[in-house]
Amino acid sequence: MSEPRKIGVFICHCGGNISDYVDVEAVRATVEQEPDVALARTTMFACSDASQQEMIEAIHKEGLDGMVVASCSPKLHLYTFRGVADRAELNPYRYVQANVREQCSWSHREDRAGATQKATAIVRAGIAKAAASESLENFRVETLPAVLVIGAGVAGMRAAISLADLGLAVHLIERAEHPGGNLRTFGATFPNNRSGSELIQTLLEEIQQRETITLYTGAEVIERSGSAGTFRVTVRLSNAETITVPVGAVIVATGFDSYTPAEGEYGYGLPGVVTLPEFRRILDESNADGQSSAGPITVGGRPIKTIAYIYCVGSREAEDENRTYCSRYCCTATVHTALLVNARDPSVNQYHLYRDMRTYGKYELLFEQASRQGSVFVRWDPDQPPEVRGGGKRLLVSAADVLDGGDRMEIPVDLTVLVTGMVPSANEALVDTLKLPLGKTGFLNEIHTKLRPVETVINGVMIAGAAQGPKTISESVASSLAAVTKSAGLLLKGYVDLEPFVARVDAARCTGCDECLTACPYEALQKITIDGRDVVQAIPSLCKGGGACVPSCPEEAIDLMGYTNQQITSMIDAFAREVEYA
Repeated sequence: MSEPRKIGVFICHCGGNISDYVDVEAVRATVEQEPDVALARTTMFACSDASQQEMIEAIHKEGLDGMVVASCSPKLHLYTFRGVADRAELNPYRYVQANVREQCSWSHREDRAGATQKATAIVRAGIAKAAASESLENFRVETLPAVLVIGAGVAGMRAAISLADLGLAVHLIERAEHPGGNLRTFGATFPNNRSGSELIQTLLEEIQQRETITLYTGAEVIERSGSAGTFRVTVRLSNAETITVPVGAVIVATGFDSYTPAEGEYGYGLPGVVTLPEFRRILDESNADGQSSAGPITVGGRPIKTIAYIYCVGSREAEDENRTYCSRYCCTATVHTALLVNARDPSVNQYHLYRDMRTYGKYELLFEQASRQGSVFVRWDPDQPPEVRGGGKRLLVSAADVLDGGDRMEIPVDLTVLVTGMVPSANEALVDTLKLPLGKTGFLNEIHTKLRPVETVINGVMIAGAAQGPKTISESVASSLAAVTKSAGLLLKGYVDLEPFVARVDAARCTGCDECLTACPYEALQKITIDGRDVVQAIPSLCKGGGACVPSCPEEAIDLMGYTNQQITSMIDAFAREVEYA
């Protein structure tokens, strides 16, 4: 830089989370010697209101033009400290957060000297980036007061109703011929025993009463353009026609699929072995056919007197990294099913072979009720899973009860119910069209589980319901209302401010080779003509700051604002310098 900068460095103890493993005073004493550092301090909790106010006062008093906070992950408090800079009238993009908690103190607890050395280097890199930073400004885009909701299950329908009540137009897209998703096929649901079809019908009637909601069934999203506030989404209807709907935000609530066991998995494929969804349909259909709600239960013409439920089929699989998660609702759904069976025929013996019972919250009462009504719970070890064998007219289920000495028991049963969990819906085309981020389990991924639980890295695109992971009905509705809140907050004020971390093309160096056009997954670059030359220009509203275009350019004509080549190389140089302790 042509003139020295005045950068303030604030190093957080994090109440001991950092200072117990990193010598923060040594870090402070070392980095205050950096050329562009005007102030270096330590603080017990940088994120506290008192510390934030002290930072603001220091910025004003010292005339700071840059700030580095050495604390925790930017995922937690990046926006907190940007807010501090903004309140101190310092451009928030001249602030840099150095992560010395997760990357140092938590990673090197047994090596205080090494953690301190690494923390010093990280803070030096942050100072170098701040010194090379420039003031950036958000850019504003006017928004359309309309939302596209993809998926007309319970989450999508509830979101559509709430959006309409807030005065927004809603386009509700459902791939199936009928709305309702999985819930439409459910019978009695916990905890109030209302049928899923009844719940869906109630929501459908609410939708029909709102003129601002347009429901499309048998429809799919095939193309998306534009950005947050001004999306244009192309939808293919059931008659193969296409329409384009302009919307300001998108809520993806595509639900889930049920896991289908492999042939032979816990006896699946044998007569008398069914999944929990299949068994629930059997119970519901027998009632629908006029059979009394009380009386014998038959499957395939055979009376059922003993049932074994095997939990965690397809979930919590150590061998499959895509299915290590707990499906959350299965334990409660199975216990609730046992209560329905008992109400139908109290003479049926029911055995629950489980790994861990997770009827959490108020649903613990259902577990207690099932126990009182005679359900027998047998806990098995993952290293000794249950086995199911065919044996004449009955099945033989064996399991070792780890709560009763680990002896293996054999249970003759008439029916084995495999408690299968949720898996992501098959939405590869939609994911590719919307550029949706996926987690390692295949469900849609939010930015942050706690701080931004329904937002995605695509501005203006929210996720809700079981599309982002296994949820109960109430949890799906809660997340859909959160997505409504975020969408409404984006659209009702009439504009959205987008971050300035976008590509910038030096037209003088660009040769129009198209390499960057191929690299960009968001179609955020376009070719234009300047003085008779074909060059590339970035479209800020479409750019997500991914930076794939930067290394693809053979002429080095592209920079990413906020992460320029100068900033990155300055950070590398500062980090690589040998640390000299003060």
